[in-house]
Amino acid sequence: MSSPRHDTLIKLFHDRPKLAVEILRDLMGVELPATPLIRVENSTFNTRPSDDIEPDVPIVLGPPQSPAHAVIVEIQQDKSKDPQQLARYAAASWLMLRCNVTVLVICPDRAVADHYTQPIDSGLDGYRLQARVLGPDGIPVITDAEEALAHLDLSAMSVMVHGRDRTVIEAFATALAKSDNDHAVQYHEYAYSMASPEIRHLMEEIMTSTDWPVYSPMAREHFGRGRTEGKAEEAARMVLLVLSARGLDVPDDARARITTCTDLTQLETWATRAATANTLQDLFTETDEQAR
Repeated sequence: MSSPRHDTLIKLFHDRPKLAVEILRDLMGVELPATPLIRVENSTFNTRPSDDIEPDVPIVLGPPQSPAHAVIVEIQQDKSKDPQQLARYAAASWLMLRCNVTVLVICPDRAVADHYTQPIDSGLDGYRLQARVLGPDGIPVITDAEEALAHLDLSAMSVMVHGRDRTVIEAFATALAKSDNDHAVQYHEYAYSMASPEIRHLMEEIMTSTDWPVYSPMAREHFGRGRTEGKAEEAARMVLLVLSARGLDVPDDARARITTCTDLTQLETWATRAATANTLQDLFTETDEQAR
């Protein structure tokens, strides 16, 4: 089921596909071909429209003319997807690319992770799939700022599942303040979008506190404004992030309408609609009708 957390995780892997390789190789001990060529593949594995054969993020290692390995990244927040679908994704990828395939399932929930860890009987004689599942216990608790700085994407995921531990957010905040990565603010947006309300509140408390040593110019610019204004800006960024993850184009006038809105309730409504909207008009229809 689509949600801001689901769509943000997809965007995280889509923007940096090497993260999937690092998780498999460094956290799970999976042997993968050593190659700097890592790309996101087209997610449609057949020649006709089908929701069944469209995994979240298909990643290919090696040159396009001779793929060395494929990784299917699937985000699962509940048990709604039939595990056999994962076997179908792997089979379709193998048929298309003719290389070995690993299925990596990201599950922020422990019970969901346990569900997809079980061997999958595909229904085809002799073909069983064992997915690689990263649950909350497999995501490292990153409390060291230098480690967080070296792995901002993994640190954002650590905030998502371990953010009730204040030191996890403090390490992440310190890393953002030290980072010269042009996308540092984007990683804050990732972490904030994926976090529960309780963790978001703690992030706001830490990152807007003048007592916190990372209250740097960057922190003042992005986290230290008035609490109400800051929440509205975060909500607007979340709406745009979800729309981007859904592949919806946002014209300048619509972007301005979202970013200048200070009504937090309206922004939260738009964020909810953005997760399922098929067109940008779906986001604004009810609002426009009420305004008439």
